[in-house]
Amino acid sequence: MSQTLDGLINYLSTVGLAMTCSRGKASPDTNTKLRLFSDSGGYCQNPQCLVPLFKEIGDKQIHIAEMAHVFSASNVGPRANKKLSEEERGAYENLILLCPTCHTIIDKAEEEYPDSILQEWKCSHREKIAERFAVTEYPSRSSVRLAILPKLKENRMIFLRYGPETDERFNPESGFPVIWLRKIRSTILPNNRHILHLLDANQKYLNEQELETLEVFRQHADDFEAYHLGISDEHGSQFPAEMNQILGDF
Repeated sequence: MSQTLDGLINYLSTVGLAMTCSRGKASPDTNTKLRLFSDSGGYCQNPQCLVPLFKEIGDKQIHIAEMAHVFSASNVGPRANKKLSEEERGAYENLILLCPTCHTIIDKAEEEYPDSILQEWKCSHREKIAERFAVTEYPSRSSVRLAILPKLKENRMIFLRYGPETDERFNPESGFPVIWLRKIRSTILPNNRHILHLLDANQKYLNEQELETLEVFRQHADDFEAYHLGISDEHGSQFPAEMNQILGDF
C-alpha cells in the first residue's frame, strides 16, 4: 500500500466497508456511523473488553470495528424482533460498536447476551466517554482560554510537524503520513471534542463573532472526523484561523 496520505485514506475507506452492512434500509447511514465511532472513543463497547479498535500493523493503520445489531437486521438472526421495521433495525439505537471477537460471541451466544445487556454496555460506555470529557463552567473568559489553549497548540504542533503540508509529502518512503493518521485519532480528534465541550459549556463568555467561529469550528471538527475515520470521502471545511484567538483580549 502506498504511504501517501491519499493512499492511506483510500485504504481506510476500503476497510471501512467492513462496518457497513449491505442490508438495504437496515443499513446504518453516515451520521449513525459517526455517532457510533464518537460514542466508542475508539474502543470496543463491551466493558469487559475495551480493546482498541484502531491497530498499527507494521506500516499500516487499520480499524477492526464492527457494527453489531442489538436486534438482528433480519427476522431470523440473533435476538430477532419481527416487530421492528427495516429502518429501526439500521437505526443508531439498534447498533453497538464492537471488536470482531465480541461481535462473534454475542451473536453465537445470543441467549447469554440479550438486548438489555447490549444496551447497558452501550449506555455505560457512552457515560464513561462523557465523564472523560466532563467540563464545568469557568469563572472568566481568560480561564476558559487557558483551558483550551494547550489543546489548540498541541493540534497545531502535530499539524505543522506531521501534517499533509510538510516537505515529507514529497517523499514516497516517508513514515510521516502513518504517524499523522495515528496522531489524528489518538490526539487531534479527542482534543477537538474536548474543545467543543469546553466552549459549549461556557458560551456566555463568547461574543457574537466568537459564537460564529465556534460553529464554523464545529463543522470543521465533524468533517475532519468523518473523513479521517473513513466515513466520508470529502475533506469538508477547513480549520477556522479565528479559533487561535478565540476568548482572547478584546
